[in-house]
Amino acid sequence: MKHSREEKIEALGKVIDTLDILRVECPWDRKQTNESLRPNTIEEVYELCEALLNSDKANIKKELGDVLLHILFYSKIGEESGDFDIADVAEALNAKLIFRHPHVIGDTKVNDSHDVEQNWEQIKLKEKGGNKTVLAGVPKSLPAMIKADRIQEKASNVGFDWDERSQVWDKVREEIGEVAKEIDAMSQDRMEAEFGDLFFSLVNAARLYGVNPENALERTNQKFISRFNYVEAAAKKAGRNLREMTLAEMDELWNEAKSIEQN
Repeated sequence: MKHSREEKIEALGKVIDTLDILRVECPWDRKQTNESLRPNTIEEVYELCEALLNSDKANIKKELGDVLLHILFYSKIGEESGDFDIADVAEALNAKLIFRHPHVIGDTKVNDSHDVEQNWEQIKLKEKGGNKTVLAGVPKSLPAMIKADRIQEKASNVGFDWDERSQVWDKVREEIGEVAKEIDAMSQDRMEAEFGDLFFSLVNAARLYGVNPENALERTNQKFISRFNYVEAAAKKAGRNLREMTLAEMDELWNEAKSIEQN
């Protein structure tokens, strides 16, 4: 169903009105602070990400609503403290969108999305109160894999990247050799450092070939969970305990799971 602009604005207004009432009359809503909401916000964003990965449209809509509630809630708290309200949030966002899109609202010329990303990095450095360095905009609290991808992307946008993407494989092979060297030396600290370098180079390779490393790893996580659950269920059905089975027996069930997926 397609809604008019007026209907969209009216629907958002209803949510704002309802939140205003709950903030006064509901004991739970009334006591919430930025600090108390933060863990729930993180959980809601992860639930949205799960729905997006599953292409679950019904849950995408639901989880978007939950995330929107948190945005409105933080804005309500800001209004109560006299710092800002949802209108200030929206106005600031609109101004940023306009400022960061001179190729649309302006006379800057671009050839593709990569040019847009490069322009963004330069614009962010010029913004009042914006990033002072290229990597300053990468949140410290990001999960390590996502952070690595964003770091590399930002560095690439200012020209710090391989001339040819195939060159990254020499780096990957070099890092594998470094890991093997430290494993032979049995230096736990150095092993950790070199595994980090290897993971970083693999994230770089994924980026260069247009693969989102977080999505790729999560896809494999879900595949492993599905297959392992099959192995566990099949063993239980046969009256067996996984701890009592040989690796060969579990591998046989694992291959059954793979065969079912392919069919």
